[in-house]
Amino acid sequence: MSSDETPNVPTPRNSREAVREKAQQVHAQQSRARLMRRIIIGAVAVVAVGAIGTAVTLAVSAQVSKPQLTPTGMESDGVVVNDIAAVAAAGDALTTPSPEPTEAGATETPAPEPTAPERVEIHVYVDYLSPDAGEFERANSRQLASWISEGAVSVSYHPVALLTASSNGTKYSLRAAAAAACVATHSPDKFYAFNHDLLDNQPKVGSDGLSDAQLANAAAAVGVDNAKAVRSCIEGGDFVTWAKDATTRALDGPLAGSDDLVLSSAPMIVANGEAYVGALDDPQEFSQFVLTVDNDASQQSNETPTPSASPTATPTP
Repeated sequence: MSSDETPNVPTPRNSREAVREKAQQVHAQQSRARLMRRIIIGAVAVVAVGAIGTAVTLAVSAQVSKPQLTPTGMESDGVVVNDIAAVAAAGDALTTPSPEPTEAGATETPAPEPTAPERVEIHVYVDYLSPDAGEFERANSRQLASWISEGAVSVSYHPVALLTASSNGTKYSLRAAAAAACVATHSPDKFYAFNHDLLDNQPKVGSDGLSDAQLANAAAAVGVDNAKAVRSCIEGGDFVTWAKDATTRALDGPLAGSDDLVLSSAPMIVANGEAYVGALDDPQEFSQFVLTVDNDASQQSNETPTPSASPTATPTP
């Protein structure tokens, strides 16, 4: 049985056009997808750049808006101590000791004191993490207190930061020097007590050191007058930049009271422009050094020109 019906099969031409149309549709979809991806990536990039720019702007603005603060109550980046009343606040460790009995009941002769017409100027450059600085303070604090009380010397302490990299990244030396500047600024009468406490109770090299809050607590413990201002100064890092710059100035020299000395270690002790190179834990050796400097100053002050004798007329016989 025959039939005139034919199957509904597309002709080759119709098939090619359908494939072409389908391909065009896929291509258009892919193009739109690529375009959307580009738009999204571009938008994200713009947002990221904008965020970075804003952060940088805020950071720069913060630096510009925060002034570089300089501590007060200092001379040549040091705090001058020439009043025993300021020293007494540091506690019993700084009181002038009475002569101690020696063998056979004898008493030890106290070290002689400088006697120059003017005070011997002693400058002590201290890094509060330096074991040697602590050793010098513990060995010589009483002797220095005695000389200060007699008006024989004036002592200036210069906080520096040579061991900033020796505290596990906490920069303790730098922060402690800045904290000392805070006390010198807001409670100068308590500086010596705070200075002595930091040197007498030092953290070990390689440790984290004290936190800013602990430094502020130490300042409060010695009885600073304006505890809130001191705490705000320490915890806000007000004088960290100053401490860094003061250390650079000391490294460049000349050190206070000298012609050509530069900071080479901590502590570094300079008396009337001469550097002490003796044992840091020997009060007698340090005393002899100061007395030698004192004698030199006395001789210079006593050296006055002597008028030459005028020739006398020879009597005429």
